[in-house]
Amino acid sequence: MHLTVAFDLDFSLCCGQVFRWQKTGDTWYGVIGETVLKIRQVGNELEFEGAKEEFVRHYFGLNDDLTHIRLCVAKDSFIKKALTQFEGLRLIRQDPWSCLIGFICSAYKNIAAIEQMLKKLSEKYGKKQVFDGKEFYLFPTIESLAWASESGLRECGLGYRAKYVQLTARKILEEKIDLNALKGRSYLDARKQLLEFYGVGLKVADCVLLFSLEKFEAFPVDVWVKRVILNHYADQLPSEMVKKMQSHNSLTNGEYLKIGEFARGYFGRYAGYAQEYLYHYERTQR
Repeated sequence: MHLTVAFDLDFSLCCGQVFRWQKTGDTWYGVIGETVLKIRQVGNELEFEGAKEEFVRHYFGLNDDLTHIRLCVAKDSFIKKALTQFEGLRLIRQDPWSCLIGFICSAYKNIAAIEQMLKKLSEKYGKKQVFDGKEFYLFPTIESLAWASESGLRECGLGYRAKYVQLTARKILEEKIDLNALKGRSYLDARKQLLEFYGVGLKVADCVLLFSLEKFEAFPVDVWVKRVILNHYADQLPSEMVKKMQSHNSLTNGEYLKIGEFARGYFGRYAGYAQEYLYHYERTQR
């Protein structure tokens, strides 16, 4: 497939938004719902197997007007550096179910540990699929995790998150909740629904909203983004709040909400795109 828009496969898959991709040589293998995709980029060409072009375009956000988005969020010299360094980074359209469980598992874990947890979870509860001579495991269904034992989930390295995963799966199953339907609701309404799930706080909710439900105004805040805000945007926030944020490592819900409000006001409707560039830039400068 010939690319006529800016896209960088490596940047998009290495920026912390996905956990079930592995690179072999110059080729990436990923499990997306019930699809196993093999893909590599050679200049302006994408070579792939396992899915149709329409699927690939949608999944990698190739229909997003990245030129327009960049113009909208390029408000200062700092983010302009991030936009330039990671040109072609796009927000991926994940499956909401696997995205939700993935970010519930992400609490207080680094990316490598999250990847390992989800790999074990899929091997234990997911369906095996052979593709390109390799074994892959699809992400477990809602039913399989709803009826999994807590001890079985803990064996996958989930720790205390095991109970959250089990209870969230059961809630979705028993209440017949359609996660995809949240795309049609407002950002605040969809966030309110997600916060009703076990193990979902403001940051996890924003990650699910941004990476799977197309709520580009969502602005997830973790330790890296907090550092960006304090180092480069502190003058945009109340001084007392900044002092309190500097005095402790975590974020209160009130501080989190204030940062989100600032980001949406400052960067606009594509604040989530700004977040991903800022997050990845800050993380890779050290």
